Amino acid sequence: MLRISDTSYARTCRGISRRELLRVGSLALGGLTLSQLLQVQASQEGRRMVKDKAVVLLFLQGGPSQIETFDPKMSAPAEIRSITGEMQSRLPGVTFGGTFPKLAAMADRLAVVRSFASGNADHQNYMTVAGGDNPTRAPLGSLYARIAGPNSPHTGMPNNVIVPAEAVSPGLRLPQNFETDSLRKLVNASSNLGANYAFFDPSGGGELRQNLELRIPRERLADRRALLNQLDTFRRQADRTGVFENAAAHEQQAYDLLLRGVSQAFDLAREDPRVVSAYDTSNLFSQAEVNRWGDMRRSSNLLGKQMLLARRLVEQGCGFVTVMDAGWDMHSNNNSPRNLGGMYWLGPQVDHAVSAFLHDVEARGLSDKILLVVTGEMGRTPRIGREGGRDHWASLTPLLLAGGGLRMGQVVGQSDRQAGTPATERYTPRHLLGTVMETLFNVGEVRLQSDLPRDVVNAATAGTVIREMF
Repeated sequence: MLRISDTSYARTCRGISRRELLRVGSLALGGLTLSQLLQVQASQEGRRMVKDKAVVLLFLQGGPSQIETFDPKMSAPAEIRSITGEMQSRLPGVTFGGTFPKLAAMADRLAVVRSFASGNADHQNYMTVAGGDNPTRAPLGSLYARIAGPNSPHTGMPNNVIVPAEAVSPGLRLPQNFETDSLRKLVNASSNLGANYAFFDPSGGGELRQNLELRIPRERLADRRALLNQLDTFRRQADRTGVFENAAAHEQQAYDLLLRGVSQAFDLAREDPRVVSAYDTSNLFSQAEVNRWGDMRRSSNLLGKQMLLARRLVEQGCGFVTVMDAGWDMHSNNNSPRNLGGMYWLGPQVDHAVSAFLHDVEARGLSDKILLVVTGEMGRTPRIGREGGRDHWASLTPLLLAGGGLRMGQVVGQSDRQAGTPATERYTPRHLLGTVMETLFNVGEVRLQSDLPRDVVNAATAGTVIREMF
């Protein structure tokens, strides 16, 4: 961490304690030491394989219904078709589920894949989708960070950030349920490629947030050149352990990185209130009411702010943001409302949050830079159950894409008449992997990188793109 303070610890005659100096020598932004940052900078200069792109993955945890989202099948029998009805989209002959009017109105800027199947019907195998079924079993964000570097070489922003609801509401502690364990396993799996490439979780609070703060009065920053000189003097007097080797030329850069607002990107209070209001979903439903249901205990009405935070992080250099939205396991048993009642809470929230995000990034000229991916670990059964819900289903999974410079305004693939299996070419998590990697990297050059472990190269190149997107 970088923590420089003029009020704590004993001072030497030069004004800064040895302990403070050692803290400076271990600058960390989401786990990155100063020396590592500079190594990443150097390696990035020689890696033209990394494109100026970013991915925001909105993961609908629990398994969203392919029918009530983007394939309503209103001509099917009552036990099949969408309970929420349908909404005519901007694309002729294409309808979305009835809780998605805003997304339907901008369907010309979206791509819906109706023949995507996770091949998974178990919450515990969510990594099949979240990791694109890559051989390392690490999430896509960790794989990206392992290739592109754990932090942005330009801003120091962590390159792999996860945004649960707690990240935008300090002090929030959602109740525990099965999704809590799934989230924990997802976070743990993010270290499969090494701790430096694991998720940075801004909801950690305490010291985790403090690691992104420059603790020095603003007035002293005006004299930062003198401070750097002072640090340089102490660096030369430090123990000859190699900790500060080759660091002097980059001390100015280290300060500049923090001063550009890396830590401020995590603070929504610094956002224009009008933009915050445009994203806000907190008035769509009562979170307390939703949390009464066991399978929705980790649901929140904060998705709008989560998506806003994702945009802010990408603007500050983050390459991969995973946004978690829970509560989509709608069996309509005693753990969720009858007749897929949860869709009337969570559907409009996704509709509002995602449409606000897409309008915002377009206004900022970021539509081609940011690829938004919306999916979950599985889909739901075509036939509605006895209690009005849908159970786990592996053969079709909803998938929505937007931006990233890919081909939008289309429906890719078709499902059968019951939205139970693909009627056209089946796309899998490996196709999602290939599409994401091709968006973020020049994959051909990734194959040629001798400084990357072969298992990482093999994982990044294991997928095949969804060809209609390119």
